[in-house]
Amino acid sequence: MDNYKAFETDRLILQPTSTSDAQMIFELLNSPKWLKYIGDRKVHSQEAAKDYIQHRMLPQLEKLGFGNYTVIRKSDQAKMGICGLYDRKEMEGLDLGFAYLPAYERQGYAYEAANKILEAGFNIFGYDKINAITSKENTASQKLLEKLGFQLHGTTQLPQETEELLLYIIEKK
Repeated sequence: MDNYKAFETDRLILQPTSTSDAQMIFELLNSPKWLKYIGDRKVHSQEAAKDYIQHRMLPQLEKLGFGNYTVIRKSDQAKMGICGLYDRKEMEGLDLGFAYLPAYERQGYAYEAANKILEAGFNIFGYDKINAITSKENTASQKLLEKLGFQLHGTTQLPQETEELLLYIIEKK
């Protein structure tokens, strides 16, 4: 993973997710909020999490040079969650996404990591506009997106999905 950019903030390291993060990914993808707001990815073991990383996360990193980042707290090296820019085939443009293990929520880590990833998206990877989607019930994500400067632009629906999602957009200043 040395060929890809990692990022730092005052409290965090954001490094490209690798198979060494499988335990945290397994826990995250089976956490209550992930299951409620994102959905069951059928990752029911650490081995399945490694497979998920290899086949769902790493291909974009290898293709574009960015993607999913594991968020690590500097003070104790705790792997807390993920944040990244996703090139979803069912959406036009990049999508900012984030999720954290319950123990690390509501401490400012999501804002700190997402702000750094947005900065990279605009200033390093050269994008002028970034999207974000969230469930209508996920008010915590909505508040974070608004705090980051995203504007609500209506709703969208992903192919093969029935849920109507809120679509947020932020443009480079």
